[in-house]
Amino acid sequence: MEGIQVVKKKAIYLTQEGYDRMKEELENLRKRLMYDIAERIKEARELGDLSENSEYDEAKNEQGRIDSRIKQLEEILNNAEVIEDDGDMSTVKLGHIVELQNMENGEKSEYRIVNAQEANIFEGKISSDSPIGKGILTHKVDEVVRVKTPSGWAKYKILTIGK
Repeated sequence: MEGIQVVKKKAIYLTQEGYDRMKEELENLRKRLMYDIAERIKEARELGDLSENSEYDEAKNEQGRIDSRIKQLEEILNNAEVIEDDGDMSTVKLGHIVELQNMENGEKSEYRIVNAQEANIFEGKISSDSPIGKGILTHKVDEVVRVKTPSGWAKYKILTIGK
């Protein structure tokens, strides 16, 4: 089959927790789409004229949003590789929890390094693609790293690396 190129998708590395959470979200969305939204659309149709039926429009829009998220989650999960814990805590890797100290103000913070799909700053999870995430990957305890953040350059000392 000359001339045909097979494009292999780039693996999306996820923690087991992130993979499980996305799989659960996908299952919940599928159920919701099949039952709740379908029922809302059915009820809205029964109200009559669809051209001026805001309930119908709203239900169809919600159906579209859910369908979009389902496709996004399927794409992520189909290309996901769950990172395995090799027990090596000598350098910062995806999945590790890292304690950092800001060298300018002495503030300490703890983050789990995750893929962009799992990132949630409110849960202390930062993306490996974020400025700090990129800056500390592959570095060791007691190293000071200089990171370009949106507010300028910052220096962080890696205090601990854990699971």
